[in-house]
Amino acid sequence: MNFGFVIDNASCIGCHACSTACKSENEVPLGVYRTWVKYTEVGLYPDVRRSFQVTRCNHCSNPPCVRICPTSAMHQRADGIVDFDSDACIGCKACTQACPYDAIYIDPDTHTAAKCNYCAHRTDIGLEPACVVVCPEHAIIAGDLDDPGSEIARKVASHDVTVRKPEQGTSPKLFYIGGHDPSMHPTARNRGAGFQWADVLDEGHTIGHLGNPSPPPRALTTSARGTQLRIPEPQGQPSSGPIHFATDRVASTIRVGYNAQHQVQWHWPIPAYIVTKHIAGGIFGLLALCALVPALPFPVAAMAWGGALAIAMTLATLALLLYDLDRPDRFFYLLVRPQWRSWVARAAWILSAFSAVTGLWWALETGVWLQLLPDTVTAARPVLALLSLPLCALAATYTAFLFAQAEGRDLWQSPQLPVLMAAQAIGLGAAPLLVLAPVLGLPEPLPMLARGLFAGASLVSLSVTLISDLWVPLPSEIARRALHDLLHGAFRVPYWAGLVLAYVVPLGLLVPGLPLADAAALLSASVGLFLWAYALVMAPQSIQNS
Repeated sequence: MNFGFVIDNASCIGCHACSTACKSENEVPLGVYRTWVKYTEVGLYPDVRRSFQVTRCNHCSNPPCVRICPTSAMHQRADGIVDFDSDACIGCKACTQACPYDAIYIDPDTHTAAKCNYCAHRTDIGLEPACVVVCPEHAIIAGDLDDPGSEIARKVASHDVTVRKPEQGTSPKLFYIGGHDPSMHPTARNRGAGFQWADVLDEGHTIGHLGNPSPPPRALTTSARGTQLRIPEPQGQPSSGPIHFATDRVASTIRVGYNAQHQVQWHWPIPAYIVTKHIAGGIFGLLALCALVPALPFPVAAMAWGGALAIAMTLATLALLLYDLDRPDRFFYLLVRPQWRSWVARAAWILSAFSAVTGLWWALETGVWLQLLPDTVTAARPVLALLSLPLCALAATYTAFLFAQAEGRDLWQSPQLPVLMAAQAIGLGAAPLLVLAPVLGLPEPLPMLARGLFAGASLVSLSVTLISDLWVPLPSEIARRALHDLLHGAFRVPYWAGLVLAYVVPLGLLVPGLPLADAAALLSASVGLFLWAYALVMAPQSIQNS
């Protein structure tokens, strides 16, 4: 049993009966959709054609939303239906970032993820999904793709069918007969052009841009009216004008008359927690290095005050993550029912282990135990340092692997991101100890090491960022559009300001003998990293997937 859908676009009349039936059957709240009909208009008046496309979850054979879900709330059934369990969802919104089709939404009533689930409650008792039953043109066909005698299997075998975004490797099971290319490609329309009718405004007003949305790469072409649309590789800088493509008789423009669903789910808490966990992991990483290398001193004062700051940053990290959950009351599900393929679940355990080990170490080094059992604390020090070091590295870099798992947001899959985040954590961890050195009277090798690590990490981070963003080729048009928004478009200000503040300014302030300059360098690096991370988090989310 392998359930799927076929949508016959040639038969669809755009009546919205399917989306209305879906809302009624599944009690879908206003403003969000499990299925909706996208209108796309191509041409110039009076030579204009409108196409309709039923849009929904693709029930992929290889669903990225299932892999990233930390509690198995999003899961794939044995019959191929990708279903969800609202009682298990913690509202982390990771599934919305993993879906390349904008099919998943956060229910405003339950604050949990939801989407088309093939009307599983009907399918389980032998009924067809509500949208299939209500369609007046039989444009929606549901059934078992593995049964060669089923209507859906015969349709797939006898027609040229297309799927959305096959390059994503999700193996979608929502097939279109007569798929209209400007509708299939969500980036085909001119961004910022608005909609004819919609319950949301255009992209520039719905996603919280810092400025207006930037235009897309130029040139959509087709050889003749109604034939295959080709989206070529963008050459040079994107055009500021409307998107046009050439036909036999006229130059046509693409406009979406109606669409829905695209929302930005991750905002400022994500870049903020990147900064706080980098500081925490970096400080304890440097302290662990001092405890393990005999040539380096291990001042207890550095552990007392630097460790206290790191613990405060760890608590801030946990608070930010909790704040970002739409169901914070269920945060413990990450620990009691983890889905181990998910980097969200792995991150919860990494942060828990990091907090426990470093917290224990700090308590031993700064509490009464140091006076009561000094030899025991001294003997435990290298053991706790050895346990802390890999946890510090994982705490600094796991976000890169989580971003890579969010397959719906091209640009986050950069292989350089783990290296970059490790370097950022080293720099942000060294800077506070450099600032504390003159206040606590730390022995000279430690501030010298901290200064060198801060400067070296800044140079490495700046180099890796620029090389990755300016010279490494990107694999998809979506990623290139997101990078354009990052470098030249709506997020260019926080991106470039972040790079300058995070790396360039601190390098200029790292002058020995100027404690206030060191403090200014730490502040600049922290603010700059937040701005850069904000741009990185927001830019890929600005690209519509539906």
